[in-house]
Amino acid sequence: MKTGRPAKASTIYKVSIHNNGGRKYASTQPYTVDDNGKKHYTHKHWGIVDDDMRFHPNSTYFFAPIEERRKLIFPSGWDLSEIKTLSGTGHRGAVEYEGGDLDRMYGPTWFLDNVARATGLLDDLQKVFGGNLEMAQDVLTLAYYLFLDSRTYSHIEKWQRVVKTPSVHALTSSSITRLSQNITEQNRMDLFRLRAKRMSKGEYCAVDSTSVSTYGFHLVDIRWGHNKEHLPLKQTLEVIVYSLTSHLPIYYLELPGNMPDSRTVEMIVTELEHAGFRNVILITDRGYESLKNLEVYIAKGQKVISSVKCGQGEALKAIKSIDLSTGVPEGMTFSKDTNLFYRQYDLDYQVQGNGDHVIKADRLKLNVYFDIHKRADDLARVQMAITTQTEVVQAVYEAGKPVPKEDRDTFRRENNFMKIAFWKSGKVRSFEVDKDAVKKATLTSGFFASKTLGLDLDPMEAKSRYGMRDEQEKTFMLQKGPLGEDRLRVCTESSKHGRMFICFVALILASYIRHIRDTKPELTKVFPSMASILEEMQTVRCIEHDGHRKFITPFVGDQITICDAFGFDIPEGCRPTYTSRKSDKGKRGRPAKPMVETS
Repeated sequence: MKTGRPAKASTIYKVSIHNNGGRKYASTQPYTVDDNGKKHYTHKHWGIVDDDMRFHPNSTYFFAPIEERRKLIFPSGWDLSEIKTLSGTGHRGAVEYEGGDLDRMYGPTWFLDNVARATGLLDDLQKVFGGNLEMAQDVLTLAYYLFLDSRTYSHIEKWQRVVKTPSVHALTSSSITRLSQNITEQNRMDLFRLRAKRMSKGEYCAVDSTSVSTYGFHLVDIRWGHNKEHLPLKQTLEVIVYSLTSHLPIYYLELPGNMPDSRTVEMIVTELEHAGFRNVILITDRGYESLKNLEVYIAKGQKVISSVKCGQGEALKAIKSIDLSTGVPEGMTFSKDTNLFYRQYDLDYQVQGNGDHVIKADRLKLNVYFDIHKRADDLARVQMAITTQTEVVQAVYEAGKPVPKEDRDTFRRENNFMKIAFWKSGKVRSFEVDKDAVKKATLTSGFFASKTLGLDLDPMEAKSRYGMRDEQEKTFMLQKGPLGEDRLRVCTESSKHGRMFICFVALILASYIRHIRDTKPELTKVFPSMASILEEMQTVRCIEHDGHRKFITPFVGDQITICDAFGFDIPEGCRPTYTSRKSDKGKRGRPAKPMVETS
């Protein structure tokens, strides 16, 4: 039986016109082969072709890998001028601007472009997307938009008409959806691996989570949980790991909205290991404390500083052994710098490894602190709580108001210093002060504690290191404040993952700006916030006239201060100083110094 001529491998990359709905699409025809060996062809549209045979690429082309773009075979008569300046398709060093005359705001986006380069974010994103510079620029444009405009992405195309952005094309609603849905788990992990290479060894990193309310009703992770903003919306949970050394977020994780922090540690530690963050020191709050998590840390050799609850475990045992009969804790050391008493305890703990292997905890230490002023405040709060709760329960008892069965556990938790008994009808049968609960609260008043694993820190060093995590709280304030990402406005899983990726990119930029501002007195005196810095840059414009070189308007006043503080080079000719170009050609001897004019 004769067989036909085998198809060339390049055939599937030949571009032809596909007429559909009155429009001419530049299309290839990839195919799939079914179980019977039959080929099924489809059309893949890369853009449209106008009547002059000029090719206009669409988001499919922009978001395609560079290697796939290079394989496309276009007919010889087509005008491909729109793609000649794109990355991977030609030389980008064009001097003259070709297009309509434009006059757009440029200062804030120019500033953010420099931040993206200073943090290495632009290079990392380009590598994440396989060398696709346009896709990296689109992600940055969407991240910039979170800084500079509080409206939804549906307005970004209009915004691009008045603001010069990194994107080389207009971002429509459909292209934004396509972009966010093209961001994969591989992209997320690749970004983490690249960021890990930029970290130094032994960086301190804070771990915390925040709830994100959502308008989507069909997302997998939405749960009621405990909405910290007290909104009647379902929510998801986002975990952020923030480097307290580089002052930048390094990792994020999306979780169901009702997931407690203590259940997430093993996943976080495992993913950090997979992403290449092998030598970081984690700082966690009491929400992450559990026996299982401690054993995870020991088994994986993870270095940790963690706040622990004083009312249970080794901390409670240590507090019970401290004599407070004289008003001063016996056996504890006093720090005159902090007015705190402290003591460190060495703990022995080991976990079962593979087979008969036993893993012993490396330098597991408990640090107990006592604050006289805190004890007085705590004791006052206990007495206030007892008085208030007694009045509440007494009022319910006297009114004979029944408490629904499903609300009784909540009622008991809210009145935790009371022992309450109910009739079957739900009415309060009897109540009294829970002496055991009061005794425990009184015992631990004034105390707080922490644990360290794998570190040689004395109690005051451990406290100082743990205090660094206050900076982590500011990242969520950035996300839900200036970035406006306190609500998720997506309805599909793929769009949600893409949106969180873009938000993480914006958070890196925002964290860098905030850190530089906070450490530069010349900025903190003039600019009360990150937003005020961006507002100051708004008067800088980029003017582009067809057939001529673009030019940027001068930088003046505090704009110079901003650039100098951040170490950004101001574009040539935009500083308020002018160096004379007067030629002394023909004269002999040493040339005179150039004349400098300051405006």
